Amino acid sequence: MELKDTIDLMTSEDYKDRFKAEYYQTKIRYDKLHKMLVKNEAGVLDFTPTVPISKLMEQKRYMGEYLRMLEIRAAIENIDL
Repeated sequence: MELKDTIDLMTSEDYKDRFKAEYYQTKIRYDKLHKMLVKNEAGVLDFTPTVPISKLMEQKRYMGEYLRMLEIRAAIENIDL
């Protein structure tokens, strides 16, 4: 899934669809950041980030916590992710 695949969910009248879009968009970004950090740690990243790696790792941590909270809320509200 790519960000563009979430447009219909994002513009839906149903809050559960919009919730799914928010989750999927965050997850897509989290996964891309994770892959970049893994490549960096393996020494195979093909560019030099302008942001310190420590800040990117901190961002990933917060994104992971946010995803966890969305997953908990989805379970409470019976939203199938």
